Amino acid sequence: MTDRSVRYVGRAANVEDRDVKIKQSQEEAMSGDIITLEVSDHIALVTLNRPPVNALNRAMRERIVSVFDEISERSDVRVAILTGAGKVFCSGADLKDRPDATALGAFHSHNRITRETGNCIRECSKPVIAAINGVALGAGLGLMASCDIFYASEEAVFGMPEINVGLAGGAAMLNTLFGRSLMRRMFFTGYRVPAAELYRLGIIEACTASENLIPEAMKVAREIAAKSPIAIEYAKQATNMVELMPPRDAYRFEQNITMALSKTEDAKEARQAFLEKRAPVFKGR
Repeated sequence: MTDRSVRYVGRAANVEDRDVKIKQSQEEAMSGDIITLEVSDHIALVTLNRPPVNALNRAMRERIVSVFDEISERSDVRVAILTGAGKVFCSGADLKDRPDATALGAFHSHNRITRETGNCIRECSKPVIAAINGVALGAGLGLMASCDIFYASEEAVFGMPEINVGLAGGAAMLNTLFGRSLMRRMFFTGYRVPAAELYRLGIIEACTASENLIPEAMKVAREIAAKSPIAIEYAKQATNMVELMPPRDAYRFEQNITMALSKTEDAKEARQAFLEKRAPVFKGR
């Protein structure tokens, strides 16, 4: 009886500690400073801002989710850019913020918010451009893999070093970016790939000097922002879904989207502007 009581009290204390940590992370996330959001000319600039290396803790993850959920619903945003403050994009998960394996439910809670950190970007209704300004490791590389278009500075380096710290996650992220051999080499050894090699392999759009990174990302962001916002949202939905479908079903899905889009005012304006040889004026409806 005594042993059971001691164990019960211990578990209750673990749960209480977990709840305290969650509350603390929520308070930190609400401050907003760890992730900054700037919106101008229909472009959202999202910056990871947790010095010195933008390591992801729970508060940062929760803030990322809230920011990209907000972007999904904002009518004044048509495209987003994700980058990092300082010289590091994201060093990965904060190893000091690991869940307590003895606390019931702690790992499930941790894993859920970890999944949603990438899902909120992947499922964002607006295209997201990654502007990788430095090292992107582990969960940091996962953030990039969740984006739609990739740019990187010459200083950027990419890796999944989980195998070196007693973990084994990230293969699903690597699989969306790399071929079989390189993906497994990175996963089994922690091998880090420089941005220049990713550009050579055609994985990223550009490998630029650091001072040109955001301007280069802004160029394509402005191009996207000039399109019909309703068409871009349909296009984002289509690109996400066709990855999961056989070709026949995927094309049918796209045809349905095209049919729905053709009935919008923006589609009529696009056709009229083309015929009149002028720039279209889109209203998002």
